[in-house]
Amino acid sequence: MGRWRTTGRALLRVAVVWVVSTLTMMLLAGLLPDFRLTSADGAALTRVALTAAWGAGAFGLLSALVWPLVVRAFLLVPALVLGLLVFFLNGSLLLVALHLIPTGQGTANPETAVIVAAVMSAVASATSTALAVRDDDAYRHRLSRLADRRRRRRGLAAGPLPPGLVFLQLDGVGEQVLRHAVATGLMPTVATWLMGTHRLTPWRTDWSSQTGASQLGILHGTTFDVPAFRWYEKESGEVMVSNRPASAVELQRRAVERTGDGGLLTVDGASRGNLFSGGAEQVALVLTAAARRGRRNRSRAGYFAYFLDPANAVRTAGSFVAEVGRELTQSTRARLRKEQPRVPRGGLYPFIRAFATVVERDVVVAAVLGDLLAGRTAVYADLVAYDEVAHHSGPRGRDAEQVLRRLDRSLALIAGAVRHAPRPYRIVLLSDHGQSPGETFESAFGLTLKDLVRAGCGLPVPRRARRTRSGAEARYAVRVALHRPVGEGEERRPEPDSDPVVLASGNLGLISFPGIEGRLTREVIDRRHPALLATLANHPGIGFLLVRSEEHGAVVLGPGGAEVPISQLADDEGPLKGFGPGAADAVRRTDTFPHAADIMVNSRYDPATGEVHAFEEQIGSHGGLGGEQSRPFLISPLDLTAPVPDGEDLIGAEQVHHVLRRWLREGQGPQVPVGTDVLAGPENSPSPRQAEGPFPVAGGAAQDKIG
Repeated sequence: MGRWRTTGRALLRVAVVWVVSTLTMMLLAGLLPDFRLTSADGAALTRVALTAAWGAGAFGLLSALVWPLVVRAFLLVPALVLGLLVFFLNGSLLLVALHLIPTGQGTANPETAVIVAAVMSAVASATSTALAVRDDDAYRHRLSRLADRRRRRRGLAAGPLPPGLVFLQLDGVGEQVLRHAVATGLMPTVATWLMGTHRLTPWRTDWSSQTGASQLGILHGTTFDVPAFRWYEKESGEVMVSNRPASAVELQRRAVERTGDGGLLTVDGASRGNLFSGGAEQVALVLTAAARRGRRNRSRAGYFAYFLDPANAVRTAGSFVAEVGRELTQSTRARLRKEQPRVPRGGLYPFIRAFATVVERDVVVAAVLGDLLAGRTAVYADLVAYDEVAHHSGPRGRDAEQVLRRLDRSLALIAGAVRHAPRPYRIVLLSDHGQSPGETFESAFGLTLKDLVRAGCGLPVPRRARRTRSGAEARYAVRVALHRPVGEGEERRPEPDSDPVVLASGNLGLISFPGIEGRLTREVIDRRHPALLATLANHPGIGFLLVRSEEHGAVVLGPGGAEVPISQLADDEGPLKGFGPGAADAVRRTDTFPHAADIMVNSRYDPATGEVHAFEEQIGSHGGLGGEQSRPFLISPLDLTAPVPDGEDLIGAEQVHHVLRRWLREGQGPQVPVGTDVLAGPENSPSPRQAEGPFPVAGGAAQDKIG
């Protein structure tokens, strides 16, 4: 009886979608002059309706049967190109469907067919989704059927499987930002976890508080010799950039060579949206896989499941356009209100933001859902949306808060899918670094760090400072998705004996002198450029410098002639006063890196306001020491062992890696977050106010889907 009821409901949904699609086609035929469902001499309404029903039915059938084959044929096409190609392929299917109408009355020119197909796909998808959400049993049955199919395809055992782990990285979200978002109701899903099933553990980054170092450490177990987001290597004359594909591949190679291990995800793992693969074979939008080519390129296969449904591309495209409009509106409002601090947000940035907050999010979340239904042992996914927006709008700005709200919905969607996976899963939520607010160095003092260095060296200073390109991950992810060459020309290869190479990584600056082997000592720098170190150390926007010394090995210089050997360096004293615990050890560790710059420069930090001065065009920055950028978080299920014993600090991405490895080995019972089923309505979800815990916030669990 239950099977007949389920079949009847499915047939009813098909009929409703068909009727809605028919009405949509009739409406479009009345609105668009180049789309007709009648002959030249017209036809009765019933004849028009019959023609529309034939066309809608044929289009739906073609989409269901032909579309998966078309997408598979275009699997080697870059993700964004495939997304655009969807509209033209959809239009072609509609033209074929019109030719299949027995009366032969359906006509449309190719341009109009693209529009009609897009609208019909969106309407059909919305109708089907609305019906499925109202029918929880049908939706659950569909997910269970997909899970069983993928389980059989992968040859998984029929009996109970040990729990898997899903690591979800919220790029750039600091511990304090997360606590604020939970307390104010921006992230109800996370709030529900923290009140019943998960614990929150803050951790500290190295001096280089950025994704390149942190994610390399988390996925591959080492952050050694990654002094910044970008740095100059004298022996090769190359500038390494963490999110440049060639550099990322080399960093991963070095990490594997140093640790002797392939990475966190080598055993049945999947890597989604990351800089590094972690040793996973299944990858999507992963930077180190960007150079792969060929029919078996798994980085292309990662988004096949998402574009398998043409409605996904239509929905994502609509959200993409809406996000571009949202950014234009928000940036215009900030400019009219003369908000400060503020950085330029024109050019390609609205499209880069839309890619990070819509396209990458949708593809990565869809890939994770596929991994869950396939029963993979470990999945690590990076959602970069907040980091990209916070760089330009500020870490606590309204724009960034809206992104956090939408990310919480994605977390709810993933948590809901866990219930239908062929194995139990534990969800671990973490970040790689935070962000510190503040006016840019150039805006505050009228010159760039490069200008200041040139002035200290007695070199001419250009009238207008050259802008430094943002280090946001999404900027390179866009170019990777387009298969555009990356890295040639952003930082030119310096010539030997040329001017100093000045690079910026948030509020961390690196100064190197090409053509001189090894790290220059303070004494050599003083002989070559007597005013440079004093100019830098005494500038009001500079916090401290790290430089080698022939006498002390290495020293930290600060304002007023302060000079402290790193062996005597202490937290919250001397040049490091106000930078917080762990600063001295972070500086000492970086000094051991072979590719530390001749002069390492950290901007000033104001403990009262938490502000730093980025050497890039970012009002929310990370990369150095100072404030929330060095304090990410780790949220883990209570049935996993505590990351560190009570009273101890979790320090560095390498230690986080070892914690995650330990959890992969633990075979405790399943953990499904409470109150995060995306099928349940808000009225059926427990309110966080009804639970006991340290995070009393308003609102229930997120019940939204991606859109």
